Amino acid sequence: MAPQWIGDAVMSEPLLARLAARGEQLSVAALPWVAPVYRAMPQVAEVIEFPFAHGRLDWAERRRVARALRGRFDAAYVLPNSLKSALIPWLARIPKRIGYHGEGRYLLLNQRLPNPPGRPPMVAFYSALAAPAAPVGERPRMRFAQPVLDQATRAAGVQPAAYWVFAPGAEYGPAKCWPAEHYAELARSLHRQHDQPVLLLGSAKEAALCERIAAQSGGACRVLAGKTSLQDAMALIAGARGVVSNDSGLMHVAAAFGVPQAAVFGSTSPEHTPPLNPRARVLWLKEELQLDCAPCFDRVCRFGHTRCLTGVSAGRVEAALAAAVST
Repeated sequence: MAPQWIGDAVMSEPLLARLAARGEQLSVAALPWVAPVYRAMPQVAEVIEFPFAHGRLDWAERRRVARALRGRFDAAYVLPNSLKSALIPWLARIPKRIGYHGEGRYLLLNQRLPNPPGRPPMVAFYSALAAPAAPVGERPRMRFAQPVLDQATRAAGVQPAAYWVFAPGAEYGPAKCWPAEHYAELARSLHRQHDQPVLLLGSAKEAALCERIAAQSGGACRVLAGKTSLQDAMALIAGARGVVSNDSGLMHVAAAFGVPQAAVFGSTSPEHTPPLNPRARVLWLKEELQLDCAPCFDRVCRFGHTRCLTGVSAGRVEAALAAAVST
């Protein structure tokens, strides 16, 4: 069973690597908007897209899906902590149903780990479900076949490694988002120095933010937010010269492809969800500015200033990106 969000899906890859290393054949069930992430993981033999609407129980549909899965699987690893995510393995009568206690799932799961305190690193959180662990690295890794990469860059009108990618949005909320004017300043500088375009990626909900950045970028940016499939967006990240983002799902995509990246953290913590990539550079001002409020994990800054983000200059991010590219 797959997590709901893109970043969570990426960070589940080391768990899948562990399971595959000990000989388990893997099918992953995922909602449609994260299914492409699992198709970029070579150890996944099958991706089953669940037809459920976000936030709804869809009881009748879950029972129908569960009936179709009966007898196919020996074990189910339930990654989300919600009650409804454990329903299908139980309804499908899968013998081993493994996950955390979560939302009181004592009857639905028969192998349960206690909920850990606080906010543990997500890779370790998921990988613990595979105990005893096989000796597989703990950094998520993904890859696409070359034709997938070629198709995406061709459709975007760019050459591999001759463009930059910005992912300026964050599903969680504005307290994670580096300011639009900072992104625009950075785009102008990169374009002036390298004469290479900056592609702005994200969901349709982030298109307005990307248009605002592009309007201030002096022609450096191309807005692709909401205009590509997730698979194409991931492929464009994989082929980029470098990526700049907030703490977001696309940040973790860049990390899993090993792309040089600069990641700006605000309300969240790189101790909880870091980009696990030796070519990543993280900018977080908690200690430098002595921000007792960080990490707050708020969606909107409770003080209204977001100093943790506004204090990160475009020049500083550019220097971090240059260091990542030279790694």
